[in-house]
This record gives sequence, structure tokens and C-alpha cells, in this order.
Amino acid sequence: MSRVHDALRKAEQATDGRPRVRKSDSRPQPSLSLQALLEEIEEVPYNPSPDSYLIDPNRPHDAHSEEFRTLRTRLNHMQKLQPIHSVVVSSPSPAEGKSFTVVNLALSESHLEGNLTLLADFDFRRPVLHNIFQLDRSPGITDYLRGKAPLAAVIKKLAGTNLYLMPAGESVTNPLELLNLPQAKALIEDLPNVFNWVLLDSPPLLFAADASLLATICDGTIIVVRIGVTTIDSVTRAIQSLCENNVLGVVANGARAGELYSKYTYYYSSYYYKDSNEQE
Repeated sequence: MSRVHDALRKAEQATDGRPRVRKSDSRPQPSLSLQALLEEIEEVPYNPSPDSYLIDPNRPHDAHSEEFRTLRTRLNHMQKLQPIHSVVVSSPSPAEGKSFTVVNLALSESHLEGNLTLLADFDFRRPVLHNIFQLDRSPGITDYLRGKAPLAAVIKKLAGTNLYLMPAGESVTNPLELLNLPQAKALIEDLPNVFNWVLLDSPPLLFAADASLLATICDGTIIVVRIGVTTIDSVTRAIQSLCENNVLGVVANGARAGELYSKYTYYYSSYYYKDSNEQE
């Protein structure tokens, strides 16, 4: 039995052993036992790094906010058609925007009421999520997998949001071997019992086998490419490296700001002009 199961079993004993409840739409719903586990998680201030380029819920009409809401809508539609709750976000090569994409997608999902979202840093080689949110790297996932920390200790809730974060944890010399442990598979398979979305940041597909291994455990994979940088050959080889045919889609990153923002500026300028005339 995995340590995740142990934690859930102990929480269940603390709540009269009531069974889990699932809706007919296949979305896992936290029961009292799982809620008890959530209550053990520490809440930390939402204090992202100023240079992290995160979407701002107070500026919903920004072009990049619109783009991530569009991606969120498509993913949520897919979830209604098939049981998708855990997703690996990777890229063929470094510096193509995978971490930028997974963080903003997670934030966008967490903006929906009651949509518990977990963002997990499975890039043990070059983790960045703890820097983006200005949190300690450890305790984190590697500490949990090596039995150095309990599950509740490696998850942090960002105050005022539905977003939970699992930092990478202490540096390890054998990240792929750690991911091959049964505990890693059990962890990823059990987390959707608590969270509606479990989004994993992983190393690039062509530079390590980690993402390919994670893709065999998760429900789907999103590949991030950078316009003008990523080649068709890189995308082809990245997809071929995946052991599971579960690619949900490709996100194109790095569009020229002038083209992207002018489209939304025109749309919202026209909208507000029309709205102000109707109110007069």
C-alpha cells in the first residue's frame, strides 16, 4: 500500500470511515476523508515573483489571459467527454515555454469556483516553480518519494486561490530512477481523487526520458512549442518519444505581441464603445 493510501486511510479513520463520493460525470469529489487531508495542508501567501509573467485575474481582458482561458475551456470540454484529470506539460527542448504555460494554465483553472487544481513540479533536474511562487524548494515531491516527508507536508495551498503547489523537493542524482518507484505511480494516480486537475511540469522530451515516463501514468500530455524556434523535426521526434498516444494538443508559444494584442485591443475597444452607446 502506498503512502498516499496510508494518508487517506488515516484521514478516513478520523472521519468515521465514510466512503468517497463521486458524481456521475466522473469528476472525483472530495469526501470527508479527503477533506480532512486537505485541512492538514499549510496555506502560504500568494506572492509570485515580479518577473514571472503570470496572468492577473484583475485584468481579464489582457490578451494572454484570454489565450489561457481558451486553453482552459478546451481542456474542460475534453474532461466532460473522457476522464482526464492528470496532464503532463512538456516541450521538445528547453526554453520553449513549458513552465510558463503550465503555471498560467493552472492559475486559469484555479480561477473557476470550486475547481481545486494542483500544480506539481516533476522537473527534478531544473525545477522553477518554487522560484516563481517564492517558496522553499523542500520539502517537496522528491522528499515524499524517498520517505522523508508526509504527503500533507509537501503540498502548499496558495492563499485566496483554489491552487495548490507541490515543489520539486531536494535535488537528487537519479531523478528517472525515482520516478520509476511504485510510489511515484501511486502518487500521480491518487492525486486526482482530491484535485480536479493535476498539472505536471516535466523536463523537455528530447533531453530526458522523465516526461515520457510520466506520460504513461497521466491521462494526457500537452506539448509546448515556440514559434520561430521549435522545428517540425523536433515536434515529430518529441511525439515519437512518448510511449502513450495521449497527446491532447500542442500549445504555440512566442507569438509576436503586436499581432496578438492588436486583435484583443480591437475587439474590446469595439465592445466598450458599443456598450457605452447603449447606456446613453
